[in-house]
Amino acid sequence: MSYSYTGDAHHQLRDSYDADESPYPTDTTLSFPQREAGRREVALLKQVFFPRCWNAGSMTQNTDAIRETLQEIGSLLCLGIEPYTCEDCTEQVNEVLDRLPAIRRTLKKDVEAAYKGDPAARSYTEIIRSYPGMQAIMMQRVAHLLYEEGISAYARELTEHAKTETGIDIHPGAEIGDYFFIDHGTGVVIGETTTIGDWVRIYQDVTLGALHFEEEEDEQHMLKKGYKRHPDIGDHVVIGAGTKILGSITIGDHVSIGANSWITDDVPDHTSVYIADHPKQERKKTD
Repeated sequence: MSYSYTGDAHHQLRDSYDADESPYPTDTTLSFPQREAGRREVALLKQVFFPRCWNAGSMTQNTDAIRETLQEIGSLLCLGIEPYTCEDCTEQVNEVLDRLPAIRRTLKKDVEAAYKGDPAARSYTEIIRSYPGMQAIMMQRVAHLLYEEGISAYARELTEHAKTETGIDIHPGAEIGDYFFIDHGTGVVIGETTTIGDWVRIYQDVTLGALHFEEEEDEQHMLKKGYKRHPDIGDHVVIGAGTKILGSITIGDHVSIGANSWITDDVPDHTSVYIADHPKQERKKTD
């Protein structure tokens, strides 16, 4: 189909770029080594969200160029969506593109959270270009819009692509608040019905998953779909490496969970959870 974008996100994005200030990059002439994204829509979305970091700095001064990029993204989204729906996707795609300025504002908060939450972080540009958690949440936030528009299959394509690039598996149905940061990230799994509040920091090999599955009553060997089976995570929560939080449980606000914890019950606000008895370490000399 021939797609034509009719919204005003290009004007909002131009205003957003003009408002950027240090520590976000402001130099429109920055040039970095090219990377092959594997999917053209992913590369273009990166340019829309952080043009100066992805060799598109000139776009920040040209509203027409922004609109042309949105037009191309919209066309690619339609190509991805229509094989699943066999219907005109213009309305859904317009809705997604119209909300890209809001996603950019949220992603800037994610960058800030990563910088504040990682002693090894040296610049916002480093986070935007290098951190796997940033790449994963960037695609998930777009995919979540598609999911909300009822386009779950193509949304999964985007998050699965992010998983192959980062090792981080975030279902597009998960609802994630502001200032979200995944550090290191390898092996992180976040299930479909998970909700996550603001200022949450997660480390590698964390699972926010289901404890058990229900079966459909009238279909043998068919697992039930669409019901709540993953945890709700509050605000200001830190989840240590290797932790498994399973089931439709609630983790309160201002909670710290130590590494390798196994949690299947609610955790109240202002609580620290950790493994009390660590395995005893034995050492012996070898010949």
